[in-house]
Amino acid sequence: MTIKINSNSRTQLAFASFRRNRIAMLCLWALAVLYGLAIFADFVCPYAYDDENRDFSYCPPTPVEFRDHGQWVNPFVFKRSLTFDAIHRRVYVIDPTQKYPLHFLKGGRLWGVDDPGRFYVWGADARGRDLFSRIWYGARISLSIGLLGVAISFILGLLIGGIAGYYGGWVDASLMQTCEMFMMIPGFYLMLALRAAVPENFNSVQVYISVVVILALIGWASLARIIRGMALSLRERDFVLAAKTLGVPDIVIIFKHILPQTISFSAASLMLTVSSYILAEAGLSMVGLGIQDPIPSWGNLLSDAMAIVPVIFAPWILLPGLFIFITVMCFNVVGDGLRDAFDPMFRD
Repeated sequence: MTIKINSNSRTQLAFASFRRNRIAMLCLWALAVLYGLAIFADFVCPYAYDDENRDFSYCPPTPVEFRDHGQWVNPFVFKRSLTFDAIHRRVYVIDPTQKYPLHFLKGGRLWGVDDPGRFYVWGADARGRDLFSRIWYGARISLSIGLLGVAISFILGLLIGGIAGYYGGWVDASLMQTCEMFMMIPGFYLMLALRAAVPENFNSVQVYISVVVILALIGWASLARIIRGMALSLRERDFVLAAKTLGVPDIVIIFKHILPQTISFSAASLMLTVSSYILAEAGLSMVGLGIQDPIPSWGNLLSDAMAIVPVIFAPWILLPGLFIFITVMCFNVVGDGLRDAFDPMFRD
């Protein structure tokens, strides 16, 4: 009689359980699509992020035509021109005599039309810039800031929490008091204060780096406190005591034996924190303290929607908010799925 032994590790069992969570996997694939479109924005977008034409301010989405005089033809768009009606509302009039073929894989881009035609998939903003293109170029900023900010705060939280929990005593007390100083200040106000300290003459790259650092500085403390509590328990385990007896250096014990045991919690916490960083960047940029125009981010794209009149006459400018909502929800669902997968009580 042969006895089959399941030799899968705890991590393998957790990820196998996560893959059985259909909603979490769907959200993970949705995030993969969002990041993929952001990475390949130069290819999938018909225009550059700063390509503007003021004659098409707040132009509505461009319909693609497939039939001409009752016959199926290659896709094309009609010419549009801006005029005003009797009460001075913007009206875009279609000229059926001017047609611009929709071409594919031309000029290094997936699709588009030749000048002077304009092809607005999701409409245009106040300066006549293609909102579809600006959303996916802006996704590069918004999505990457969340990941980079979390990566920095994750490293700080693991390192400080692991050292505090392992050594205890005055080291633990001083590091935790520092954490409490950061945690006692409301996060958004701390973020505004740190942003105010950034010089106004910074260029776009410097502003991007400063926003990443600011988000990291406001997020590491809570993770450090939790890792510290786990390290306090782990340092009394037999494998840690055995390592001490064998003379293994403290730094090796912390990085090789203690911190790896906290990854199960950290992985879930990491995903849940990314969404808060995306919201923080959007808040900063929307009020003019983050990424500055013409460099797009989902936050500063929403700044046009802060007035009621543009929203009424051009509701498509709210689309960046929809993508923020979808992204935040996906990260939260994936984080919950990872947390349940690593918890034996919830594992299938």
